[in-house]
Amino acid sequence: MAASEDPGSVLFVCSMNAVRSPIAELLAKHYLPGRFYIQSAGVRAGEADPFAVAVMDEIGLEMGRHRPRTLEDIEDSFFDLIITLAPEAHHRALELTRDQAVDVEYWPTVDPTLTQGSRSAILDAYRAMRDGLATRIKKRFAR
Repeated sequence: MAASEDPGSVLFVCSMNAVRSPIAELLAKHYLPGRFYIQSAGVRAGEADPFAVAVMDEIGLEMGRHRPRTLEDIEDSFFDLIITLAPEAHHRALELTRDQAVDVEYWPTVDPTLTQGSRSAILDAYRAMRDGLATRIKKRFAR
């Protein structure tokens, strides 16, 4: 699929579907409303992340009801494009290509949960990750 073509469906995948992939899902749904089906999942299920909720609230997007899910939890497992945000997720997505015709793109994305320091420093890391994903989504799916 050429980068200029819209896929019919996109799945964002990270390690635990608690921060990076659900933020990407929400941003894509916000910036690309109705253009295609969008979901997110993790290789493993994590726990809801209050910092992720906080940085999405800052830009007016509600993430408080998100419950992390795994690839096995996704009802429709056939996607046209899987965008992976972590090495572990990328390896898992490539395994799926053995059984399915699916394009996979790797967008290396820093895990802000690894940031240490003050609350302000942690929030800044989450904001940088969020803003980087927003830029990448807008660029990748620009018409």
